[in-house]
Amino acid sequence: MSFDGLFTRAMTKELTDLLLGGRINKIHQPYKNELIMVIRSGGRNYKLLLSAHPSHSRIQITEEQYDNPPEPPMFCMLLRKHLEGYNIEKIEQIGLDRIIVFEIKGRNEIGDISYKKLYVEIMGRHSNIILVDKERNMILDSIKHVSSSVNSYRVVLPGAEYKLPPEQNKQNPLESSEADIQRVIDFNNGRLDKQLVQHFSGISPLLSSEIIHRAKIANRLTLPAAFIDVMSILKKHHYEPTIITGKEKESFYLFPISFLNGEIKTFPTLSIMLDHFYFGKAERDRVKQQAHDLERFIKNEISKNETKIDKLRDTLNDAKNADRFQLYGELLTANLYLVAKGMKEIEVVNYYDADGKTELIPLDPRKTPSENAQSYFSRYQKAKNALIVVQEQIEIAEKEILYFESLLQQIESAAPRDIEEIRLELAEEGYMKLKQKRGQKNKLPKISLEKYFSSDDTEILVGKNNKQNDYLTNKVAARDEIWLHTKDIPGSHVVIRSKNPSDDTILEAAVIAAYYSKAKDSSSVPVDFTKIRYVKKPAGAKPGFVTYEHQQTVFVTPDSERVMKMKKGQKA
Repeated sequence: MSFDGLFTRAMTKELTDLLLGGRINKIHQPYKNELIMVIRSGGRNYKLLLSAHPSHSRIQITEEQYDNPPEPPMFCMLLRKHLEGYNIEKIEQIGLDRIIVFEIKGRNEIGDISYKKLYVEIMGRHSNIILVDKERNMILDSIKHVSSSVNSYRVVLPGAEYKLPPEQNKQNPLESSEADIQRVIDFNNGRLDKQLVQHFSGISPLLSSEIIHRAKIANRLTLPAAFIDVMSILKKHHYEPTIITGKEKESFYLFPISFLNGEIKTFPTLSIMLDHFYFGKAERDRVKQQAHDLERFIKNEISKNETKIDKLRDTLNDAKNADRFQLYGELLTANLYLVAKGMKEIEVVNYYDADGKTELIPLDPRKTPSENAQSYFSRYQKAKNALIVVQEQIEIAEKEILYFESLLQQIESAAPRDIEEIRLELAEEGYMKLKQKRGQKNKLPKISLEKYFSSDDTEILVGKNNKQNDYLTNKVAARDEIWLHTKDIPGSHVVIRSKNPSDDTILEAAVIAAYYSKAKDSSSVPVDFTKIRYVKKPAGAKPGFVTYEHQQTVFVTPDSERVMKMKKGQKA
């Protein structure tokens, strides 16, 4: 992973420079494996993100907004009891391992001085956040519990002694010489990148591949020199935080990685870089887990309606033969004396044809001649009625598909809090039942809207699901404010809180509308805009559906970085 031991060392320095001596004012646990600590240091507040997520584990200062649950989890309550109001006395890394420990001092509930340690272990799916009583080295609690049946080397449970993960006994690359490298690396054994990872602590496969690339391995003696050159840069804390975006993968590191091809973006700090790198990634992962059953239900409804349309179109094709059924019935009635039960077909003269051509009429051998004639008249009447009814049913099914496809798009751009609103909407529309917890009533979620600011500080509001769209368009927005939506593409309602916004603000709002639409990965996306007064919701229409007029259209390309800047109120 990119967040290796050397990256952890750099992050430890960044956090030390900003947070050392700071006071922990607030602690939140927005998600199962993630904490936010608000720390007052140097005259300003910092939000410290501690993540033990199995795929996105990290520690950083963040500017992102996180929604807190109505009731804090038990681990969050315990941290508040032991850490709120305490000061950070020391921040250090354990060797070059991906472990950062915060030494924290404060007074407990009876006024005595108390010392705690907070260990943040960044180790992929084994990541953890552990609170330890410093004097007794006893675990008070952890965000993940690990019993002896899971890990025989160390137990991570309240009351157990804290024990560091087993040492790997690797060399420190920052203190290694060219002779050390020559001694441990077998240049004739191939896979030099794996050997670097195996023998030196804190080095990831990404960094080892970069060192070998820099050495170019045309002359094997250049590898130690390239290794020492890279380590000298890191030893002096000379960083250039970089995200490299390739065709298939996006990576980040402390400096540009030359062996990777792709777009390179540098950032002033590690934390700002991580905010950009993880923008939406971790949240999308949480939403995917939370909405898995919902997404499956919606896709199933789409499939059911597509099957229904296929059957209705078959019926419609039959209905187009209505006149032929009537003809067969009339010809059989006129020629009943020629028909006998048991016949499978009969050829009779078509007296409607000017040339006197014959018609071959299929018969049901189990029916009498009269019953065969009546069967054709019955099919004629049914087919004639079906032409109207079936076409109406096809239109209804097509609207259902459009509705469910819009819900799928909303799930793609939803935050975790938005998922419950989508569930509630489906329940209100009669598609599904909400699961009610035993002894509890389902609380209606409070509708909140995404807020952005254009380059001239004009407020822009976004609805990310149908409930939010209806609320924004019909309740919040004023009649002369500007409303935007992607043209003929499922997406969010966007409102500019201004009667006369600048052209730049309209384009920036259009970028947001395109980003929160089904066309977010396209270019030159058409976005309509008009005044709220021209946006109407038809009677009986599905949630989020509106009609509008007097619109103008602009073409924009969705840009996640631009949207992110507007969300934070930066210049777009």
